[in-house]
Amino acid sequence: MKPLILVVDDDETQREMLRRILIREGYDVETAAGGQIALEKFREAPADVVVTDIKMPDMDGLHLFHEVKNIDQDTSVIMITAYGSIPSAVQAMAEGASYYLTKPVDVTQLKVLIRKAIESRTLVQENRRLREEVGEKYGFGSIVGRSRKMEEVYAALKKVAESDVTVLLLGETGTGKELVARAIHYNSARRNYPFVKVSCASLPETLLESALFGHEKGAYTGADSRQIGMFERADKGTIFLDEIGEISQGVQVKLLRFLQEKQFERVGGTHPIRVDARVIAATNLDLEKAVQESRFRRDLYYRLNVVPIYMPPLRERKGDIPLLVDHFLEKYKDKSGGKTKRISPEALSALMQHDWQGNVRELENYIERAIVMGEGDVIQLSDMPAFLHPVSSYFPISAPPYLPEGVSLDQFERDLILKALQKAGGVQTEAAKLLGISRRKLQYRMDKHGISLRDIKTNKE
Repeated sequence: MKPLILVVDDDETQREMLRRILIREGYDVETAAGGQIALEKFREAPADVVVTDIKMPDMDGLHLFHEVKNIDQDTSVIMITAYGSIPSAVQAMAEGASYYLTKPVDVTQLKVLIRKAIESRTLVQENRRLREEVGEKYGFGSIVGRSRKMEEVYAALKKVAESDVTVLLLGETGTGKELVARAIHYNSARRNYPFVKVSCASLPETLLESALFGHEKGAYTGADSRQIGMFERADKGTIFLDEIGEISQGVQVKLLRFLQEKQFERVGGTHPIRVDARVIAATNLDLEKAVQESRFRRDLYYRLNVVPIYMPPLRERKGDIPLLVDHFLEKYKDKSGGKTKRISPEALSALMQHDWQGNVRELENYIERAIVMGEGDVIQLSDMPAFLHPVSSYFPISAPPYLPEGVSLDQFERDLILKALQKAGGVQTEAAKLLGISRRKLQYRMDKHGISLRDIKTNKE
């Protein structure tokens, strides 16, 4: 659609001249002889740009400007004024008008200003659309789950999002701590400012300090120019420190100072830099134990642990698995031709029985793979990894419906693992498939029961 320009002037000659010029420029143009008529037309069809005289009998341009902005904040207003009314135009500019021109109107300049106004409106609307998309993606609704434990998480998130407190997210890898951090940010008053993520475990101490706080030119070998750190980039927004338990003692000291004083120096610098950034930290480690072992500063732990939020592992909220499966089936429908697949009861049952050591992230990976690799519109058990299949479909040894007298559950499990290892010729990956568990879980249970290859040979004998 062509941009719509509303020209408002009580001078008919001026109004008609501008109308013809702007139509030749390719715009749709409406005109009004006064502010009141212009306002009625604007309510019916909001214009992209309003070009208005300031001095008019029924409603002056300044009053019209305020009314237009109340209806559509994105509309640009260009004020046209005689020399004696320049103070009014300057006042309008201070209150949010886009531009002003003096009479007689420079038509070339007017064309330029209208193009700028339309570009500005388009950019503002695009930015708002992107913010809304991001807000929807990372809203609380993007965190899937209706279990009691997740309801507790939701309640905590809504409270902390409205405040500016430091938050410490606790939980195993793959439980969605980054998603929660983003949800807090995009539901807070800081949503229009940066969300900066730093993976603390991925960088050595010297590089992490520079990445967080920046460095001055010549601070160390290779520092050829000044670098702005992540904290400065997060000014007025949120910085998410993932895997906070991995940072060194030196970085802990600088982080503690920032939390206490909201300032720091760049590496190699002496000038204090003040930054307004909210801190959200996350870890899968037991920080209390790290404090007791003197690996993590106690005072920093207390500063970070203002509001702790525990993200429960998937095995503690298995009732959420069907909801998560539906969510991922919808999320990855583009990989199945745009059609949302369904999941068979047998496949869903297998997912419900698995412990999911990798948590939600692991479940998401397997659903995505099943969508890509599976045939048909329904994901079947055969589309799932072998270790998710029931034991009976791979391990042709009939187990009694009850434990034999005098045999403990641990002893029975140990014997079952030994038989699987024998059948697989000692190959742990194959034995895990036979048992319907992951190789990692098999290794864990072998360690638990003290099983080694010598046991397998002895058992054969």
